[in-house]
Amino acid sequence: MSNGGPNVSTRAEQREHTRLTLLRESRRLFATEGYGAVGLSEIVAAAGVTKGALYHHFTSKAELFRAVLEQVQQEVGERVAAAGDAAADPWDQLVAGCRAFLTVSTDPAYQRIMLVDGPAVLGWAEWRRLDADNSARHLAEALTELIDGGVIAAQPVEPLTRLLSGAMNEAAQWLAAAGGPRELADTQAALSGLLEGLRART
Repeated sequence: MSNGGPNVSTRAEQREHTRLTLLRESRRLFATEGYGAVGLSEIVAAAGVTKGALYHHFTSKAELFRAVLEQVQQEVGERVAAAGDAAADPWDQLVAGCRAFLTVSTDPAYQRIMLVDGPAVLGWAEWRRLDADNSARHLAEALTELIDGGVIAAQPVEPLTRLLSGAMNEAAQWLAAAGGPRELADTQAALSGLLEGLRART
């Protein structure tokens, strides 16, 4: 006699498949058209599901967008961390990670969702919280290691992280609005000078 296990498992897998499909299709639409131009009808049509299926997973378009933004922020954080980890020296890891953040911020796959619509839809407080959970966390870890190693002068990590993260987020916002290859190169150069100023003088 069947205990219903396989059916339960199949239903759970189907629900997860539906959720991932909604995230994938809404992310594609948000990135290309922008949050304000995309309706729920367009999302469910692209995903091949009903509105009822969407509301089973997300209570509103804003909640769906938040889940997409979390996914994007996590991916950006992972790319920044990977760029830093590719360098052997802790200082080079910091520089590589910061440069990677600015470079990733110009990627159209992330730009509109993370930098244009993210703060507008969720508000700055929530947007900053998501940023702190991802990119800013990696930055704080890198700065802590450099301070502990004497590469950066001893100082509280939290305000330094906020200052540097704020500067890069502002630059990323500017690049998203008007930046091109020349502006990115100029911003990277300015960032290098800014970071160099943090080095402890011996």
